[in-house]
Amino acid sequence: MSAAAPAGLLPVAEALARILAGARPGAVEQVPVEMADGRVLAADLAARRTQPPADLSAMDGFALRAADTDPPGRALRVIGESAAGHAFAGTLGPGEAVRIYTGAILPAGADAVLMQEQAKTVTDDTGSESVRSTIPLASGAFIRRRGRDFSAGTVHLRAGTRLDPGRIALAGAMDHAEIPVFRRPRIAILATGDELVRPGAGGPEGTIVASNGFAIAAMARRAGAEILDLGIVPDRRAAITAGFDRAGAWPADALVTIGGASVGRHDLVRHVAAECGARLDFFRIAMRPGKPLNFGTLGPMLLLGLPGNPVSALVCAHLFLMPLIAALQGDAAAGAPAEEPAILGAPLPANDLRADYLRARLARDAAGRLVATPAADQDSSLLTVYAEAEALILRAPGAPAAAGGDPCRILRLAR
Repeated sequence: MSAAAPAGLLPVAEALARILAGARPGAVEQVPVEMADGRVLAADLAARRTQPPADLSAMDGFALRAADTDPPGRALRVIGESAAGHAFAGTLGPGEAVRIYTGAILPAGADAVLMQEQAKTVTDDTGSESVRSTIPLASGAFIRRRGRDFSAGTVHLRAGTRLDPGRIALAGAMDHAEIPVFRRPRIAILATGDELVRPGAGGPEGTIVASNGFAIAAMARRAGAEILDLGIVPDRRAAITAGFDRAGAWPADALVTIGGASVGRHDLVRHVAAECGARLDFFRIAMRPGKPLNFGTLGPMLLLGLPGNPVSALVCAHLFLMPLIAALQGDAAAGAPAEEPAILGAPLPANDLRADYLRARLARDAAGRLVATPAADQDSSLLTVYAEAEALILRAPGAPAAAGGDPCRILRLAR
């Protein structure tokens, strides 16, 4: 049973709920159906036509009357052919057949299709062709009936659905050349810290190469966002304020800050946000890694302050920024649980009053079960461990000690 969060620390679920409550999808735009992959529908899509548009053959063979195959062996005169896009124009009568190909319209008068493999054909001296069935057929055999897939006017894709290749295929088949989707969210990213330098920039002893921003931008782009990289600014009020101003002028739907989120003398992000008129909601979460997480609003712009420790920032981005980006796109599944069961590959001690997110590798055991093995060193500064991790093991506050082989819950990392 989960324990209560420590005083002053917000439970993870409540923090996520507050973040998502402030997310509003952007404007609706029309995009070509072939460019809609990954976008979120802004309106229901109904079929504009019926599919199939007529009764079609499901096989290469012969269209005929099922009654003419019982008993089998009767010679049926072949009077023409029907191919996809080239329908037979006449009407089929008793004792007659029409050669037909997969996807072709069933001729009038026919009620079954005889597969080529179950047919015996003969051509006489005059060039006339006849066919005999080797089996009796039931009416409707190998026919795809009109409207079997969908009918005009029926809604098959709902607003809030994220489009993937299968859904794009359906939208196109329903005769939609353009798709109404929510615009991509605009996410500004600002890294803070006197000690930070860009890769390759060099610097005196004690500098740290800043890479969190690149990783979080990559995560956000994969989630469908447009990115404004505000770079690195020092721990100075004026520099941080200028970053806030640039994000608001873009305008960003959300400004993500990295670092400066804790309570130290140089952690200025929350103070600058308040000076700029922001409404701050919370700034500490009952989780590890990632306790110093900030959230608030500055006018219409959302503010999400991530911790500066690399793994803390990345885990928090996975847990909070990715669902936020989904919600800003109108995704009906934003914030839905993405956990799955596994078993532990190593023992774990009892947990304290914060939720733990442990980096882990995944494998399958001899029985095919998913095994999550936590890294031995879970320090929040270790990018090498994060880069090799495939999932996070979720440990609830107050969870008892667990042995290898015990059940657990995991959250897969994008790889």
